[in-house]
Amino acid sequence: MEPTKRPKRVTITDVAARAGVSTAAVSKVLRNAYGVSPAMQERVRAAMAELDYRPHAAARGMRGRTYTIGVLLDSLRNTFFADILDGVQQQLRGSDYTVLIGAAGFGAAEQARTVQSMVDRQMDGLILIAPGTSRAEVLATAETLPTVVIGHHDTAAVHDSVVDADDQGAALVVDHLAALGHRRIALLAAPGLKGSQWKLTPEAVLAKGYTAAMKRHGLAPQALAAAYSEEGGYEAGKRLLGAADRPTAIMAGADVAALGVYRAAAELGLDIPGDLSLVGYNDTAIAALAPVQLTSVDQAGTTMGATAARMLLERVEGRRTRAMQTAMTPRLVVRSSTAAPRTG
Repeated sequence: MEPTKRPKRVTITDVAARAGVSTAAVSKVLRNAYGVSPAMQERVRAAMAELDYRPHAAARGMRGRTYTIGVLLDSLRNTFFADILDGVQQQLRGSDYTVLIGAAGFGAAEQARTVQSMVDRQMDGLILIAPGTSRAEVLATAETLPTVVIGHHDTAAVHDSVVDADDQGAALVVDHLAALGHRRIALLAAPGLKGSQWKLTPEAVLAKGYTAAMKRHGLAPQALAAAYSEEGGYEAGKRLLGAADRPTAIMAGADVAALGVYRAAAELGLDIPGDLSLVGYNDTAIAALAPVQLTSVDQAGTTMGATAARMLLERVEGRRTRAMQTAMTPRLVVRSSTAAPRTG
């Protein structure tokens, strides 16, 4: 039996012949170059569709652009990242840009390798979601490649930033719980990024806002480090809820960690919200599920992603050169996981 012959790859020359234009004209359309008429765009795009033409990424890179955007995140299990990715995709819909995702894990070295791989593959720009890699490495990358950092509040002249006003978000939660009558309110926040040089991580800003709000209400802060995962919330929840003087309310810095606290409370026979009020952060789709109904802080994740993609394209396409930071305003969404503490 003869081996199946691989079909010949359609080239830019084939597209030009089908459209009845020069290869230079096709190249201009591919690059979205200035001066291409709508009629020319339509003819070339139609020819590409008829021939099922797919530009070769390496060749596009040599011409100056690959139309790929890299998005770095630590874990696909954090559903808040899905909201951000939805926003990125919505902003890029209808454009020539493709999003490639790098789920690099929580380790700084693994994240740094993933970022370098994106650079090596000549991506046109990067969106880094709360990167764990060092700030120095991010700054070095941003010097040569348009970059947007989501989450970290540290500003720089070489990259754009999209953040949530995390201190305000924490204050919304403390004010809500204090108004219900809670006096022992604990915070679960991700541990600091050791040696990363990031000073204003979302967790640091959240903890600062929480501490200030607790002191404003005359309450003693009680913060515990917990990874933003279901297991991280579960382990921290067991520690807090197993103590003799356990808190009557817990705020977790991510919905996924709050779900872990939920599991720990169930194992200990504690009722939510009767024995424990629980608040998450991000207001992901999980928070609104009927069995959960988690009070949470809406960070406008989809808007964050769309804003990051818009800012990145402005840099990639040379429409802006100065760095910017855009902040989202948090909103508390109250559901049935919070109530007044039991008396007696």
